[in-house]
Amino acid sequence: MPNISQIFKSEISRVARKEVRQEIEGLRKASTHHRSVIAGLRREVAELQKQLQRLTRTSGKSPSQQVQEEDAAQHVARRFSPTRLASHRAKLGLSAALYGQLVGVSGQTIFHWEQGKARPRAAQLEALAAIRGIGKRDAEKRLEQAA
Repeated sequence: MPNISQIFKSEISRVARKEVRQEIEGLRKASTHHRSVIAGLRREVAELQKQLQRLTRTSGKSPSQQVQEEDAAQHVARRFSPTRLASHRAKLGLSAALYGQLVGVSGQTIFHWEQGKARPRAAQLEALAAIRGIGKRDAEKRLEQAA
């Protein structure tokens, strides 16, 4: 009579090999799929790099210069005048700190802008332009909402 433990061991080994084979087959398929996707992405990157080289050759400018020029073209040129800022703040009857809350800067920054010691950045110029057309009531409402 055969040894039962030997039969169990051989049966367990057979079932384990079968399950492992099934798991490995799924992993192989996934690995093949991922490799093909990666190869496609590499081809796409290579094509985009070729296009970039062609564009830089035709324009004679580096890609970073082209991006900076595109960004500059998208932004509207805003002028800044310290006296206009001071007169608008006085028209609204606000302190530099409250006016700064409307713009999103400190009161000290508003003071420096009005004195001509500093100039607002592009984003701050946009914020100034946004509140340029508001009146006293709108300014008070916005300050109440911010508080």
